[in-house]
Amino acid sequence: MTAVPADGTLFAISDLHVGHAANRAVVESLRPRSPRDWLLVAGDVGELVADVEWALGVLAERFARVVWTPGNHELWTPTSDPVTLRGVRRYQHLVAMCRRLGVLTPEDPYPVWRGPGGPALVAPLFLLYDHSWRPDGLATREEALAEAYRSGVVCTDEFLLHPDPYPSRWEWCAARVAETARRLDESDPALPTVLVNHFPLVREPTRILRHPIFAQWCGTAATADWHLRHRAAAVVYGHLHIPRTTWHDGVRFEEVSVGYPREWRPRPNPPGRLRQILPAPAGPAGGPEGTFRV
Repeated sequence: MTAVPADGTLFAISDLHVGHAANRAVVESLRPRSPRDWLLVAGDVGELVADVEWALGVLAERFARVVWTPGNHELWTPTSDPVTLRGVRRYQHLVAMCRRLGVLTPEDPYPVWRGPGGPALVAPLFLLYDHSWRPDGLATREEALAEAYRSGVVCTDEFLLHPDPYPSRWEWCAARVAETARRLDESDPALPTVLVNHFPLVREPTRILRHPIFAQWCGTAATADWHLRHRAAAVVYGHLHIPRTTWHDGVRFEEVSVGYPREWRPRPNPPGRLRQILPAPAGPAGGPEGTFRV
């Protein structure tokens, strides 16, 4: 049995997709092991604002602190959602909702985890993507998008994630990257960080995608060195629905996705198992919390 740290554990999860009843049950089952546990939620809680509010509200009542960063699904404006806000205004609405719930967001001062494995600056990031992760032979964003449409592998963001008031999602991405880099550069250089983003910060985790063309909606080349530049003790992400632990330049990367029921039901580990981030789990495969590779 895993020992429970007396001063709590920093856990993470993502891609809860609570629009699915089975995933809603997963959220209802999540519990801390200690009253001092924190939970990082790395995006894609759901598509409807009411669903996101419900899930984060449940978790905020149970964990000592919840830190959220948006995925692409929270930023969609589906026709079934009474909240019709788009782009930046939708994001701001979600931030205001989180503040009412006591949930921290990328717009708040970065908190410091001082429990076991700390101190570490916990930095929730909201960065988006810019189509820079293109297959070989596709020199431009336009070529990559054209190939995606030709092959029929097109992210739903193209229809539901609006960048207003930015002209495009990649220009919104550029603005987010610049502002976030500034904030991280100004952070305490003595503190290691836990970087939390919905999208992976490096391209390598996307190499095993069934459809490589989809990687263009999964991140940006602008963050390729952030795990080194910003002193990461660990990087947390989701989006790919391929939960696993990988190492890049000696830094631990944790994909903490739950994913859709059709994806997690065949897997050996239950979807409600939170991923331990700090203290660092023992063992090469993710330690006592366990990970699996797909």
